[in-house]
Amino acid sequence: MHPQPVPLVASASKGLAGTAAIPGDKSISHRALMFGAVAVGRTRIAGLLEGEDVLRTAEACRAMGARIDRQGDTWTVDGVGVGGLAEPGQVLDLGNSGTSTRLLLGLVAAHDMTAFFTGDASLTKRPMARVTEPLSQMGARFVTRSGGRLPLAVIGARSPMPITYRLPVASAQVKSAILLAGLNTPGETTVIEPEPTRDHSETMLRHFGATVRVVDEPGGGKRITLVGQPELAARDVAVPRDPSSAAFLLVAGAIVPGSRLALPGIGINPLRAGIVQTLQEMGADLTLANRRVEGGEPVADLTVAASALSGIEVPPERAPSMIDEYPVLAVAAALAKGRTVMRGLAELKVKESNRLAAIARGLEANGIRFEMGEDSLVVEGTGGAPPPGGGLVAAQMDHRIAMAFLMLGQATRQPVRIDDGSFIDTSFPGFVDLVNGLGGKIAKT
Repeated sequence: MHPQPVPLVASASKGLAGTAAIPGDKSISHRALMFGAVAVGRTRIAGLLEGEDVLRTAEACRAMGARIDRQGDTWTVDGVGVGGLAEPGQVLDLGNSGTSTRLLLGLVAAHDMTAFFTGDASLTKRPMARVTEPLSQMGARFVTRSGGRLPLAVIGARSPMPITYRLPVASAQVKSAILLAGLNTPGETTVIEPEPTRDHSETMLRHFGATVRVVDEPGGGKRITLVGQPELAARDVAVPRDPSSAAFLLVAGAIVPGSRLALPGIGINPLRAGIVQTLQEMGADLTLANRRVEGGEPVADLTVAASALSGIEVPPERAPSMIDEYPVLAVAAALAKGRTVMRGLAELKVKESNRLAAIARGLEANGIRFEMGEDSLVVEGTGGAPPPGGGLVAAQMDHRIAMAFLMLGQATRQPVRIDDGSFIDTSFPGFVDLVNGLGGKIAKT
């Protein structure tokens, strides 16, 4: 069910200062629960994101036989082993979480069972065909609504078959769904991606004991091969803090005069950290210190201060490493000097909302000049002067659209209103309180 809408208003801040404790990485949290569920033994997870999306994944894994508990600050998963998932006795309701849905479809597809998936009003509009197509080649069958949408039924393959699948569009979710199906499939399952996408699945599969080979493809892509039917062994997982969530504070710290923020322990996986590089290229006073590896993932302590930003042309090949950050990058671009050109944004159209259109509508509502193409966005910045603001932004049940424009409101002449911030907790529980505690101005209306 759609939660009660929570309208919010953001007003100009006099400066954000302090240390921001960013929640755990959402992508890694989902995968830690899923891989723990099909490992043998007890997996302990520190730093798990306790947002609504991740909790939906935990509930779905419980419904298929894994025991998942919270003990203090640590989550434990008692797995059932590869191929040991049980047919769920209820419909799996994934709420707003596209990641949960697409990855779990892969996990279920190679089990001889029938499962039913549904979600909220936003998720049931999102396309699943790009996942169900390769999974069908592996032997699973799907019954969906028109357009390959939820609610759907998946009839898992009795004898799953390995495939070699070339992704038509770079997508970490589709890649991961195929690899998850490959776990309970004999032989070798291979995914060829046209350009590198976030590699958390490959890293964590190795951490749990699977054999995964990754080789470069001519032209810059990757060929990822998983040896099927491994015996995954439970492992401890330390979840780094989420770079996609950190992006909102990094941008706010850069665009609000008088700001200086510390963000410790942020994941800086090079296939996720495009926003850091982009903000630095725009002239942001953004530094990384104490680089280290935790749980197999690179992390660092980030510091950002108010900066004079300049527009740049963001290379389209960088899009996979920052696809979730374009809404808040558009906010940074609105305060920069000159034009910021963003291309290669087609993937934004199949997120929680059509994010490309939602960004454009939000910019327009707040007096910011832009040009939108089929897969591009060009934003004309103010050179640091406060944009007009004063608009009402339709969040489209999309947490990242809501948070991005709440950050814009910290730097506009007139307050920026969001029609519904209830979905922010899917990825960033406590966001409003955190921002306000640092000197931001966000209130319910």
